[in-house]
Amino acid sequence: MLEIADIAAGYGPVRVLEGLSLKVPAGQVTCVMGRNGAGKSTMLKAVMGLVRVEAGTVALEGQRIERLEAHRVPGLGIGYVPQGRRLFGDMTVAENIAIGLRTRGRGAATRERVLDLFPRLRERLGQLSRTLSGGEQQMLAVARALCLEPKLLMLDEPTEGLQPSMIALIREVVLRLRDEGVAVLLVEQRVDAVLAMADRVAFMTGGHVAEVVPAPGLTPEAPQFVRYVGV
Repeated sequence: MLEIADIAAGYGPVRVLEGLSLKVPAGQVTCVMGRNGAGKSTMLKAVMGLVRVEAGTVALEGQRIERLEAHRVPGLGIGYVPQGRRLFGDMTVAENIAIGLRTRGRGAATRERVLDLFPRLRERLGQLSRTLSGGEQQMLAVARALCLEPKLLMLDEPTEGLQPSMIALIREVVLRLRDEGVAVLLVEQRVDAVLAMADRVAFMTGGHVAEVVPAPGLTPEAPQFVRYVGV
């Protein structure tokens, strides 16, 4: 589905990613872990065209996308939920969802499927998004991404600051999408959340993927968590 091959990227003269390679298969949840500064968020931004890829390739279903302008990338079927949500705070829940629907020309049927996943949002369609709770804002950010009917869904720290019931809902939605064949690339720091969702765990350090490990059989005491995450 998604194949990142030997990419380098960064901000101006500062290289953050160097020789990073990772495959994200369809129908699997690939979780990425690493210490702060390892380059996890920069990797997602590079896929989305928000950070320029200086070397290497990024391909979605065999189509190279590393030179596409950022506004064209979501139209290929890549849903992205950045850290911090990035909602349109002065727009209503319904208006935020409508923006997601327009990205790939989706309509009422998609809107209803998304709202069925997040019934609380249905109750708040007329509410300004900035007035939602943190958990509700995260729901809306994910819902907006799902309005694309994505082939690939990328989430950056989706459980950060959420209460357990919200974390459980995000996990349920992620696993449902996986079972429907969506490729999920998830940056996450919570070991318990990773072990509850991941099919594979990619550990990053120094701007590249150092190790990819099947999630079944991993425990919170696994040496990789200590070596790469510091927990």
